Amino acid sequence: MANTKSAKKRIRQIRVRTLRNKIRKTMIRTAVRRFEDALQRRDFEAAEMALRFVYARLDRAAQKGAIHRNKAARRKSRLALKLQRARAAS
Repeated sequence: MANTKSAKKRIRQIRVRTLRNKIRKTMIRTAVRRFEDALQRRDFEAAEMALRFVYARLDRAAQKGAIHRNKAARRKSRLALKLQRARAAS
């Protein structure tokens, strides 16, 4: 257990940051799920709009340090590829 005042403050800060990161990651998962649902329905316009929203969420999470920037780039690339392949298949 922390003894110093500064260590106790760090614990409080970590708790807040962990909660914020958890919220950001949940928002990413929800956005990705909406994108994939639109792909399932073959609604490519909605999928493209959802993909833009996913991009924004990923970029923001990477900017804030919730996820690594390379992970954000990799996920954006893979989701774009999914949309491209779904369009080609239909």
